[in-house]
Amino acid sequence: MSNLSKIKSEIENYSNESNLTELQIVDKLEKHFFNKKVNDNLKLYKKGKKKVRDITKDLKISPRKFYAILEKKKIEHKKYNKN
Repeated sequence: MSNLSKIKSEIENYSNESNLTELQIVDKLEKHFFNKKVNDNLKLYKKGKKKVRDITKDLKISPRKFYAILEKKKIEHKKYNKN
């Protein structure tokens, strides 16, 4: 039995026990692991070891979305004027 089939069977078992569908479970897992990766990158950003460009490339999000995450978590960053 491959690892993927084990994961599939675990998700199916969990969906049978809970009121959630398989897609809802996968959605929650995706959000969890995305937030985990964001938090790891934010730690490096605060220390100055990783730039916005590298973080957005790793997370596959736009810089605008990353700055929205920074503002939501109340982390200071430089704001540039377009003028």
